[in-house]
Amino acid sequence: MGSGEPNPAGKKKKYLKAALYVGDLDPDVTEDMLYKKFRPAGPLRFTRICRDPVTRSPLGYGYVNFRFPADAEWALNTMNFDLINGKPFRLMWSQPDDRLRKSGVGNIFIKNLDKSIDNRALFYLFSAFGSILSCKVVCDDNGSKGYAYVHFDSLAAANRAIWHMNGVRLNNRQVYVGRFKFPEARAAEVRTRDRATFTNVFVKNFGDDMDDDKLKELFSEYGPTESVKVIRDASGKSKGFGFVRYETHEAAQKAVLDLHGKSIDGKVLYVGRAQKKIERLAELRRRFERLRLKEKSRPPGVPIYIKNLDETIDDEKLKEEFSSFGSISRAKVMVEVGQGKGFGVVCFSSFEEATKAVDEMNGRIVGSKPLHVTLGQARRRW
Repeated sequence: MGSGEPNPAGKKKKYLKAALYVGDLDPDVTEDMLYKKFRPAGPLRFTRICRDPVTRSPLGYGYVNFRFPADAEWALNTMNFDLINGKPFRLMWSQPDDRLRKSGVGNIFIKNLDKSIDNRALFYLFSAFGSILSCKVVCDDNGSKGYAYVHFDSLAAANRAIWHMNGVRLNNRQVYVGRFKFPEARAAEVRTRDRATFTNVFVKNFGDDMDDDKLKELFSEYGPTESVKVIRDASGKSKGFGFVRYETHEAAQKAVLDLHGKSIDGKVLYVGRAQKKIERLAELRRRFERLRLKEKSRPPGVPIYIKNLDETIDDEKLKEEFSSFGSISRAKVMVEVGQGKGFGVVCFSSFEEATKAVDEMNGRIVGSKPLHVTLGQARRRW
């Protein structure tokens, strides 16, 4: 529990409207620093920095619970985007019930933003249209990625923002503002549209001797191609898949219909429409969700995550490499289109076994690459 008085469990609902979420926190921010920052706004019940339950590393966000809702509202209106430890933080009402967020109602998407527009600027630009629950410019290490999300407390406010702001020029860039769509819905739209127009074909399960010229010879029978590429690893060895881009949709469709399932040098080809990135991400999310549900039925364990795996490492070899450190309930190399993605997970039965594996295996060369090994979050059943 953070600084200030503890929050009695029996009174949680009473103080729900006085709790603020604090995001984008510097990793060095502590509960005491939050308490000192927000105490001038009014009496506090407690502050809390959220941490990984295993490593205790800060997750970059926390909560401030005031005694009185009016003080929380004053802080939200006057302290949003203030600095703490030299970094601006984001404030929003704490939303323990996430049904509104998950529904997508009132949520809008903005893209083609100038990199100079930050969370503060975005908030004040869109606050004219209604009460904002959350507002975030998506960033990486290089700054803004040029798109953002704003979640209003009502559909009417979101519609007003779209009506007035879509197509407006901000810092000499015309922005797009539209309703937020969940990734699965956007992927479905792309899939439906692309099926009638695609020209890019994905091919896999061919032999190591297949090169660009042989692949082009095989697929040129169905029409002129713009590009043909066999994907190779760092050593130049074929990964067993590639892409063929045709000049016309008709040629691509004919190649898929005729070559899919055809046997070439004893191998049965897979030939299909090349998926867009958003479709692949949606499929990975579905796989992850299925895996998550499956994991619920497994015994609890302490996972470690391994990156930079050599292409030759499969599930069995991964388990073999880590078996000397303790009892393993699971060892899995993540794969895509039949090839290892360079990372995996190993679950040990105890925290001690997992930490020993991290200490001894991080940086060790397995195959031809040094491993990057980190401790994950233990899953418990209550």
